[in-house]
Amino acid sequence: MIQQFKQISIKQRFFLIIITFILTLFIKGVGEQISYGKDINNQDHIIGQWRSQIQFSTGAFASIKNLEFMYVFNYGGTMIESSNYDAAPPVPPAYGIWRKIDSKKFEIKYEYYATQPPDKAKIEHIWGGWLPSTRGVLSEIITLADDNETFNSTIKYEAFDQNGNIVEGGGIATGKGIKLKF
Repeated sequence: MIQQFKQISIKQRFFLIIITFILTLFIKGVGEQISYGKDINNQDHIIGQWRSQIQFSTGAFASIKNLEFMYVFNYGGTMIESSNYDAAPPVPPAYGIWRKIDSKKFEIKYEYYATQPPDKAKIEHIWGGWLPSTRGVLSEIITLADDNETFNSTIKYEAFDQNGNIVEGGGIATGKGIKLKF
């Protein structure tokens, strides 16, 4: 075998080394993808997309009776939330983080920027964009039901001005969520 290897030209040896290297990287990558897939399948049941009905008992949002949140919980601990009121006034989705604190309990923290129309703006002028107003911070505890398809939650909402000072409007809410599926 060694004698045969010595008879191979330098170009052929180099080619064999490169092919071996590429195959090693490919096999390693496929193994990591399989491992990643197993991690997701064995990961916490919160990963995925959820819809929740929210009811504030205190604060600026207490009068809203049909508030809903849509959540996407990502592998790795990030999340996005959007509500059915994101267009009134226009605000971007909330972005946040989550972590497991017990077998069925998760802590969520997410933030969004509220907006307001420019001063003395007429409807035909505001399409150029609304201006920053406040920053909302929501802290939520989600408890999954035994079916891992529904949850109950408690939410604390705080509003901050552009200087980071707490402003009126914060409140407490409860939520009832359901995991979206086909």
